[in-house]
Amino acid sequence: MNISLPVYQHPTTTVMIDDSQSFLDSLAFQLPLQMPRKVFHDTHAALEWLRAAFRHTPSKSQSIRVNYDEQTFSFDRRTVAVDIDQIYRQSLNRQRFTLPSVLVIDYAMPQMNGLEFCQAVQELPCKKILFTGQADEKLAIEAFNRGLIDRFIKKSDHDALDHLELEIRSLQKEFFHAQSLTLKDLLTRHSYTFLSDPAMEALVEQLCKRHGFVEYYLFPNPTGILFFDINGKATLMVIETEASLMSQLEVAQDYGAPLELLTGLRELRLVPFFSDSGGMYTDAIRHDWLSYCLPAQTCFGIQDYHWALFDFPAHYLHQPFYSLAEFLRDQSADIK
Repeated sequence: MNISLPVYQHPTTTVMIDDSQSFLDSLAFQLPLQMPRKVFHDTHAALEWLRAAFRHTPSKSQSIRVNYDEQTFSFDRRTVAVDIDQIYRQSLNRQRFTLPSVLVIDYAMPQMNGLEFCQAVQELPCKKILFTGQADEKLAIEAFNRGLIDRFIKKSDHDALDHLELEIRSLQKEFFHAQSLTLKDLLTRHSYTFLSDPAMEALVEQLCKRHGFVEYYLFPNPTGILFFDINGKATLMVIETEASLMSQLEVAQDYGAPLELLTGLRELRLVPFFSDSGGMYTDAIRHDWLSYCLPAQTCFGIQDYHWALFDFPAHYLHQPFYSLAEFLRDQSADIK
């Protein structure tokens, strides 16, 4: 797996399928509360739900538009446009947490066994864990080589539940890497090189742990990453390079900005977020410019990235935000 950041990532639903309802109840109870899950003891009902879930999921290529020469209708003159706004607007999709990214499937079931089930959903992008007490290692290796499963865990292992939780989290990340692949390949050719920088990936993981961020999305203006915690509090990580800070400096100089701001930008000591002026300095914020800036921190990666965390203005989202905490409360109420 290539080390890099997906263009977005949010909590998803883990689907567990086993013919023993008591085992499902026990398994669901032992997983962390912040890990949404849906259980099925009926394989046909699970198949129907999964197919419906992906039918109503926005296409991962919705942000990409291919244009061609309208005079000749020639695809040799294609251009590709990426609507980056569509990426962070996925945070406004109230159904995003129900997206099934990982399946945990028993092997021995009466309607169809676990591998037959995996075969039936092979066209779906979700990752699959065979979680069983009966399937032997040879069968699992064959299934893995055929691309039917992504992991294999024996129920009898003494640390099976801990192992299962780790693998679910790992496969959720792989799911978003796969969903992001085309977009990330296009974006890293231009202004978003940090998406392929291992140092930035490590920093984002640290920030998520330190601040309790549970989802994030690439943000276009200013360039950065939009984080949300479990209660929906939004934080924008503004990410600048030396070149982009020099662009800020040039605009600020044109407007005759205060010397302290110009010096801070020139020396790479300040990261601005001019949220009320389209992202760049203007005369309107001359007397209040300091409230739009924070001290720069630096991530030393393939290149140096200068960053800061800003409270995200609520009016930027244009509509109420549905948080993971609200989703978990609604899910709990539905179960009761």
